[in-house]
Amino acid sequence: MACARGGNPVPGAPAHHREQGFANVNPSHPPAGGWFRTRFFVARIWSTTFNPRKVSLPVAVNDGARLRDNQAAATVTWVGHSTLLVQLDGVNVLTDPHWSPRASPVSFGGPGRVTPPGLRFDDLPAIHVVVISHDHYDHLDVETVKRLAATHRPRFLVPLGLKTWFAGLGIDDVEELDWWQAASLRGLTFTCVPAQHFSGRTLWDRNRRLWSGWTIAGSRRLYFAGDTAYYGVFKDIGVRLGPFDLAAIPIGAYLPPEIMRLSHTTPEEALQAFEDVAANAFVPIHWGTFDLADEPLAEPPKRLVAEAQRRGLGADRVWILKHGETRRW
Repeated sequence: MACARGGNPVPGAPAHHREQGFANVNPSHPPAGGWFRTRFFVARIWSTTFNPRKVSLPVAVNDGARLRDNQAAATVTWVGHSTLLVQLDGVNVLTDPHWSPRASPVSFGGPGRVTPPGLRFDDLPAIHVVVISHDHYDHLDVETVKRLAATHRPRFLVPLGLKTWFAGLGIDDVEELDWWQAASLRGLTFTCVPAQHFSGRTLWDRNRRLWSGWTIAGSRRLYFAGDTAYYGVFKDIGVRLGPFDLAAIPIGAYLPPEIMRLSHTTPEEALQAFEDVAANAFVPIHWGTFDLADEPLAEPPKRLVAEAQRRGLGADRVWILKHGETRRW
C-alpha cells in the first residue's frame, strides 16, 4: 500500500525516486489484503462521520501572550496532533499546521477534532517558517495554510512535489527539498530527512509527492518526525544531524497493525526511535486530536508511560504535553 504507484526506479537518482513519484526504500511488512483495507476505511469513514467517538483530555489555558512576547527563549507548544509552535533563536516555526475542525477533503464527514486547538490561530506570534511533512489531510490543511500565507507570510518548507500544490493556492514563498537537503533561514538550518510513510490526497495521486521528517538546528537542535513507521534510518539521522535536544515523534494511529504498522509508530516504537536519534527530551505527537484509527483515543500516552518506565525514562525526559501547553527546551 505505502509503496504502490510510484513506477520504476530512476537510473542515477536516489533510491526513493520513482518515474512517477516516490517510494519507501526500507523493506517493510507486507500490506494487508484489499478487502481488509476496504472494510477498515469504510468503517472509519462511517464511524467518524455518523458515530464519532469522544474523549476528554486535559487542556492548558494559553492565550499566546508569552509566546508573542518571547524574543529569545527556546520553547515548544503543542497545538494538537502534529502541529507544534517551535520558538528558537527568535524564530517562530510551525510544524504541519492544522486549525480546521476536520482532517478530511469534505466539511461534512471524515475525522473530526476530538480536542480543540490548544492555541487559537489569532493568538499566534508572527510565524516566520512553516515545515510540512507530507500531504495527508491531517498534516496539510488547505484553509490553515491559506490563512497563514495571508496573515503571516511565512516561508513554507516542503518535501519534493508539493511546491506545485502550493502554487495552485496562489502561495509562492515555498522551497521544496529532497531527503538530506538543507535550507538556511533566519540563522537556523532546516534539513529534510527520510521517513517511512506514503502520500496522496485522492485515489489518483498516491506517492506522487514525497514525505519526510525535519530537523531544525540553531543554538539547539530539534527532530520532528512527521508521520512515519519505525525503521533503521533514525540511527542515521542521529549520527548525521544529532544529538538532539528535543524529538517530536508520533505515537497514535497504530491499530489495526495489519494496516498501520507500514506507516505509523506505536508508542513503544516511538521511544525506540527517540533513543535512536539520540535526543534528550521527547514530545509525543499525532494523538488525542483526530480519530484516525481503532485504538482508544486516550490509550497512546498510557502505553508510552508504561514503556518509558520500563526503559528507565522519567517525566523529565518524556513530556506528555497537554493541548496548548508550552515548555522551554
